[in-house]
Amino acid sequence: MKSSARLLATVKPERFLTPGNPTGLTGLLTHPAPRTQLLYYYSSTLQKLSKFPEHSVYRKSTEAITKQRYDIVAAIKPEGYEEWAQRAQKLVDKHPEVFGKDADVRNIFVPAQLTEYKNPLDTEWDGRNLDLPSMEGTRMPEEKRRHRKYIDRVATSQGDDVDWENEPPLEAEQIAEIENKIGAGLIEEVIEVAEGENKLVDTILESRCWEELEEKPPQGQWDYFTRDQHTPGTQEPPKDKN
Repeated sequence: MKSSARLLATVKPERFLTPGNPTGLTGLLTHPAPRTQLLYYYSSTLQKLSKFPEHSVYRKSTEAITKQRYDIVAAIKPEGYEEWAQRAQKLVDKHPEVFGKDADVRNIFVPAQLTEYKNPLDTEWDGRNLDLPSMEGTRMPEEKRRHRKYIDRVATSQGDDVDWENEPPLEAEQIAEIENKIGAGLIEEVIEVAEGENKLVDTILESRCWEELEEKPPQGQWDYFTRDQHTPGTQEPPKDKN
């Protein structure tokens, strides 16, 4: 249903989705480079999770779903990806001071050099700017800037001086395929969830919640919340009279 809403919002389905166009969900605009953005968040999250102890339940569950979604996104490549990767790899090899020695272009995420688009929601029909209250979704100016230019895993100031060629865009059908395989709504929604998880990992890692409490809870403090403590057990089956 949500994918259909995106197509209806654009009125005329095209081969490629236009960055900044409405998705059909209030305040959520079409992302300019969803594949690279997701691969960045997923790889960053997995790297952070490796700092957790292996017995951590949060690490096990989050790692499993993140790896699954990473594989789904990585497996779907835009047309001309291999040719682009060869050209990009030459640039990476040429600038080891920026990307590192023997770096693989498939593991590097450079900020996209995007053409600025104007959000039609920002301007009234007669040219006057609308002063609307903030709403949920990508609406605030800072959020829009992050929407137009995504974070780089390399994150170096020298990277701005490299004449980087953006990865070819995914076709609308490829984006729909990713959305169907992940099954969590539009790809823009998936990106927001991935971004939130990436931030949450930092919070949990900082709190080190897997460690023992400094002050032990009194014995029996949590017994009330134990499963099946306040409901009768399963009824025994009738005995065979024979």
